[in-house]
Amino acid sequence: MPDKDKKTAPPAPEPLRVAVADSHTHLDMQQGSVPQALAQAAAVGVDTLIQVGCDLAGSRWAARTAAAHDAIWATVALHPNEAPRIVHGAPEGSYGGALEARGTAGLDQEIDEIDALAALPQVRGVGETGLDYFRTGPDGVAAQQHSFRRHIDIAKRHGKALVIHDREAHDDVLRILEEEGAPDTVVFHCYSGDAAMAKVCAERGYYLSFAGTVSYKSAQNLRDAVAVAPLDRLLVETDAPFLTPVPYRGRPNAPYLIPVTLRAMAAARGIDEDTLATAIAANTASAFAY
Repeated sequence: MPDKDKKTAPPAPEPLRVAVADSHTHLDMQQGSVPQALAQAAAVGVDTLIQVGCDLAGSRWAARTAAAHDAIWATVALHPNEAPRIVHGAPEGSYGGALEARGTAGLDQEIDEIDALAALPQVRGVGETGLDYFRTGPDGVAAQQHSFRRHIDIAKRHGKALVIHDREAHDDVLRILEEEGAPDTVVFHCYSGDAAMAKVCAERGYYLSFAGTVSYKSAQNLRDAVAVAPLDRLLVETDAPFLTPVPYRGRPNAPYLIPVTLRAMAAARGIDEDTLATAIAANTASAFAY
């Protein structure tokens, strides 16, 4: 693909015959307006968007945007990588080290504000929260785990779905969920485990949401997970503007590209797309209670 195409939006795929939701998107990070995104998505059979907050400002924006649009629901949280930055007063990639930690008071104050947002009726999830050991070094682990435990408590008290970001931290994420007691609804956003982990999640009743990564040549582990996960635990997402599916990898992602990822999931599972779409539509509505 020529470099000049890297910033060009991919063409619209063939519409789905059964409408589904994008269970995880970041409209505030995408080009164009919210009405444009909704119209593009609806034209290909994506009728609902879950707008996900990653920091306090983004969570406030998500809540406002969901209140203004019937087809959008919100989730609110501090992303795992936010916790060390707040605790250490450090820019991304500079956790701990020579910087003296300020303690968790500032972090708890921001989480308290997330708690208040989680009570709003248009907010249907708490996340993305969890653990990310890819970006955060050892000095950031304690802050991340503290934040994760608090978000779990918020989700349980408000009866909202817990949306998990899990990057290179599978064992600790699963352990902390067990230690704290998982909420009734848990969604693993951009599922990154293997088939064995998918079976563990299924036994615990967790939802697995797959992004464009399931279409990547190197991601056989994800296709294996799609194949073994119960049909009633599957969701689909874009994580837009990130993780654009093949054949458009490297170009801007958006909710209207959901059909590309859903078709990759259907192929991995060996079922027709209408059957998968019907299940995913019901699963997403159940997970986010809309």
